[in-house]
Amino acid sequence: MKQSEAQQGTNHKPQLSFWQIWNMCFGFLGIQFGFALQNANVSRIFQTLGADMETLPSLWIAAPLTGLIVQPIVGYLSDRTWTRLGRRRPYFMVGAVLASAALLLFPNVPALWMAAGLLWILDASINISMEPFRAFVGDQLPVSQRATGYSMQSFFIGVGAVVASLLPWLLTKVGVSNIAGPGEVPDTVRYAFYAGGAVLLGAITWTVLRTREYPPEVLHAWDEAPALVRRPREVARVRSHALAWLLAGVAGLFAVAWGGWDRQLYILGGMLAAYGIALLLRSRLQGDHPFGHIMDDLYDMPPTMRQLAVVQFFSWFGLFAMWIYTTGAVTSVHFGSSDTSSAAYNEGANWVGVLFAAYNGFAALAAVVIPWMVKRWGLRVSHLVNASLGGVGLLSFVLIRDAQWLLLSMVGVGFAWASILSLPYALLSDCVPSQKMGVYMGIFNFFIVIPQLVAVSTLPVLLKLVGGNPMSVLVIGGVSMIVAGLCVLRVREPAPRMAAAVNS
Repeated sequence: MKQSEAQQGTNHKPQLSFWQIWNMCFGFLGIQFGFALQNANVSRIFQTLGADMETLPSLWIAAPLTGLIVQPIVGYLSDRTWTRLGRRRPYFMVGAVLASAALLLFPNVPALWMAAGLLWILDASINISMEPFRAFVGDQLPVSQRATGYSMQSFFIGVGAVVASLLPWLLTKVGVSNIAGPGEVPDTVRYAFYAGGAVLLGAITWTVLRTREYPPEVLHAWDEAPALVRRPREVARVRSHALAWLLAGVAGLFAVAWGGWDRQLYILGGMLAAYGIALLLRSRLQGDHPFGHIMDDLYDMPPTMRQLAVVQFFSWFGLFAMWIYTTGAVTSVHFGSSDTSSAAYNEGANWVGVLFAAYNGFAALAAVVIPWMVKRWGLRVSHLVNASLGGVGLLSFVLIRDAQWLLLSMVGVGFAWASILSLPYALLSDCVPSQKMGVYMGIFNFFIVIPQLVAVSTLPVLLKLVGGNPMSVLVIGGVSMIVAGLCVLRVREPAPRMAAAVNS
């Protein structure tokens, strides 16, 4: 659908109706459906195919690494794309088709190595669709509506996560078999993945067919973000920084090997070394190429984005502490068992599944409230309140002894989750020029992936330091989320140049 001449002639981006915002975010329902099925069932499939508990973390490393690699590349490419289908929508469709095919194949693979490889394909495909969706909201909505747009995405994330997570259980209730022979995936999981493929493809197709995109030249004319400030390039200085990161990473790897430390810390050393190598390559490679552009944009990221990186780090570190250790904390403290074969343990583990579904449901409700909070308090204070609610929710696990009352804790976690998925993106989109929206949304994913990798590396060490008590790790996670909320107060909200011009 082409823009009218009247719209293209205005000097600021038009506001969209509720249903237009609904249509442009509806595809996120499918994306989250795929992610939720993956998160809830992939370990189960791996174990069915012969994986043991020791190898599960290494098999799961595909998820954050594919996002780290794929998202900035897709963002860079979509910034430079314009076709009859638009700028971002071609990537929606390519990712949707590939991800749907992977979901159909996943529960039918006969060997563990095939499942591990297909997880990389599935995660990469979902990322191809997901990354442009973040930029899509920044493209289509004026500054005044971006918090609403990202909150709408949070609503669909919550709904998709609840339904997809419960789908195998629901299928069991209607009589589908939940057991299978050795090396075979139960029909409940198989049919859930089939349904997920259909929902993912259908939801994204709906967004592609029911939305339109502004041409790049129109977006540039409406750009409300301040111009990027290019930092001076000193090759010698960049190389010295590169060598420092590389040496720090190598030293960390040797320290882990010689000191006999937890091998998960290899990930942290590898990350430091990889960044040093990337800087070194950029200092040596000449010419016009995507790697150079992405590294330059990373180097020149706006100050607001650098401040948000700290907020994201503590937010996602706290979330990973919750995702990894809630089961151990609840089963041992509230159900009194750490024996995975006991009835009490499995009852507690099932209850954790209910709690996780609950916080996603509360997040969907919070997404309705957050735009009102933003209008009343602004982006930063709203995120401070929501992140603090999440931190208090995790801290309350220590005080609550009746497992039923943990549902109250999940209210705070749900508000934090909805806010983490929306308000930092609203703050970021206000400071990024339209021609760089895709690549910076992709680079922003670094600050989600890096804390995940740091958490995977360090939380086992922290667990040993607190005497193996997973409840203490939840306390660390709660404090981390409160720190994230406090850090958002340091984030500057840039004054949009076009908005200033319109109001003058």
